[in-house]
Amino acid sequence: MALVNMETDSSSFPSSSSSSAARRKYDVFLSFRGEDTRNKFMGHLYEALIQKGIFTFKDDEKLERGKPISPELLKAIEESRFAVVILSENYASSTWCLDELAKIICCKNETGMTVLPVFHYVEPSDVRKQMGTFAQAFAKHEEKENTEKVEKWRDALTQVGSLRGWHLKDYWSEIENIKDIVGWISLHLKYDTLPYIAEDLVGIDSRIEELESRLALGSNDVRFIGIWGMGGMGKTTLARVVYYMVSTKFEACSFIEDVREKSERDGLVGLQQKLISDILMVTDLKISGKYDGVMNIQKRLCHKRILLVIDDVDKLEQLKFLVGKHDWFGLGSRIIITTRDEHVLKAHEVNEIYEVDGLNGEHALQLFSSKAFKGKHVLDDYLELSNHFLQYAGGLPLALEVLGSFLIGKSIAEWKSALERLREFPERTILQVLKISFDGLHDTEKEIFLHIACFFNHRDKDGVVEVLDNLGLYAVIGLKELINKSLLKIDSANDLWMHDLLEEMGKNIVFQECPNDCGRRSRLWNYEDIDNVLKKNQGIEAVQAMYIFCNYNEKKGACWNPEAFLNMYNH
Repeated sequence: MALVNMETDSSSFPSSSSSSAARRKYDVFLSFRGEDTRNKFMGHLYEALIQKGIFTFKDDEKLERGKPISPELLKAIEESRFAVVILSENYASSTWCLDELAKIICCKNETGMTVLPVFHYVEPSDVRKQMGTFAQAFAKHEEKENTEKVEKWRDALTQVGSLRGWHLKDYWSEIENIKDIVGWISLHLKYDTLPYIAEDLVGIDSRIEELESRLALGSNDVRFIGIWGMGGMGKTTLARVVYYMVSTKFEACSFIEDVREKSERDGLVGLQQKLISDILMVTDLKISGKYDGVMNIQKRLCHKRILLVIDDVDKLEQLKFLVGKHDWFGLGSRIIITTRDEHVLKAHEVNEIYEVDGLNGEHALQLFSSKAFKGKHVLDDYLELSNHFLQYAGGLPLALEVLGSFLIGKSIAEWKSALERLREFPERTILQVLKISFDGLHDTEKEIFLHIACFFNHRDKDGVVEVLDNLGLYAVIGLKELINKSLLKIDSANDLWMHDLLEEMGKNIVFQECPNDCGRRSRLWNYEDIDNVLKKNQGIEAVQAMYIFCNYNEKKGACWNPEAFLNMYNH
């Protein structure tokens, strides 16, 4: 739900094999001001944690207030995996709470405790800067307490106020955020042994739950589950996380990655050999050919309950020779297939298909800032610029990670310069990933894609089909293939919808046909380029299409040579 500023660096997820994790006694330590929250939010949160089986320590019933913080409580903090700090209006008025918080921040910095702040009807900036009721509380503390202790408390509040957490604003947000907090903790408790993938978990909690439900692990049948979406959407990350989460429930497991690339380079035999070797734990297996591989898979694996991920499939043949039929595997087996092409999944008759969409605004900002600011609070001076980069990325996790990683440590002036450059020169790393889907298209489908990217995005489908058919491009089947390959959607208004980065990729493909001479490109949509070609009577052979009507009306005094149209090869 309303996550704000929660730190997600991998250091927050220590391995269970580490010395600090070995001392963990509690899953969660609750820090709160009882008078503000005991019988309301905190009580409901505590009950929800207990019902979920999360071992939670709260100190209000057993430890006396008004006395110095006890060694027992300090020990409980040290032995907790997470600390949930409920920062309420009067939290800072309690020296006990402030001592707790100082110890919690100490554990965060020294042992890797994960601290989860809940801003309970207070603004994070008030906590971070000690304003409002927090300022009032510290005015009193400074009259009674020594300066060193007060500064220690201030530093603890500044640090906790800079972490991402949950912001409560009304009763309904309390209910939703309790669900989200409990779900987040429950999910991340499973990752104690997986710190290296923790940084990739931003915004995919709900996806994990959805995929887990589709796996139906309680059922004893064999199930094939497809994960489908455009390039850079996080399909492989999702499959990998779920793979590690549920792998202990199977006799044996295998994760076959980069199937498209490896099968093109080396064929399918090596992938078949890896699959069997992983499941049977053998190293001397020899397969003479892909049909021999099929027989070995059928014969050797049909009685084993396995978990198998086949990652980045783009051809039906790959599935035919790796996971041909359900009865190749023992009862209870689960086969997860990731692909950009929905048709491959349907042709193979998978049991279910889960489509992965982009991240929403909140989670997009979380992922972007985790890279650009190392998980710290987004500085106010950078917020507007961050929103421009988020708009450019359009919720695509790959773009958010690439852009955020590039911008880390750079000044505002450098951010502005990077944004301007991006508008003219797209980020190559992102486009290369997206272009894989384009490269696999039929020639007529490539033409349709480029026409839509340059001219017809967000236009009525029926009108576009008529134009494309007039060009001999077989639009009905072509559009269907673009949809199957996650390059296009049809929205509820029957308009074509292509992700902005895909549109940019298409335009970049056309631009690269001849970067220095617009008259030698197949399509023109920019007024300056069109004006240049028509005034100089260029583009006679190369230009196939131009979008001039809107551009002409926007520009006054355009003076174009009519013969430029007549002389064009494709007029």
